[in-house]
Amino acid sequence: MDHFGFVLGILFLVVVVPMWIRHHYRHRTETRRALNAEDERALDDLRALAERMENRVQTLERILDAESPGWRNKLS
Repeated sequence: MDHFGFVLGILFLVVVVPMWIRHHYRHRTETRRALNAEDERALDDLRALAERMENRVQTLERILDAESPGWRNKLS
């Protein structure tokens, strides 16, 4: 009976534990990739927002240049 428990323990360590470890780390890697993809989408959204804001600032500067040519000197 002692040998049976020993054999079961060895089988558990050789078969079950490696499968559990492989599943655990595969899940962590997939989660990390998903987070990275979400981070990339968020950065893309921020880049698009920054580009729109830059375009608006340039438009406002053109309007101010046309309406009040010396506005830049007044800021200094």
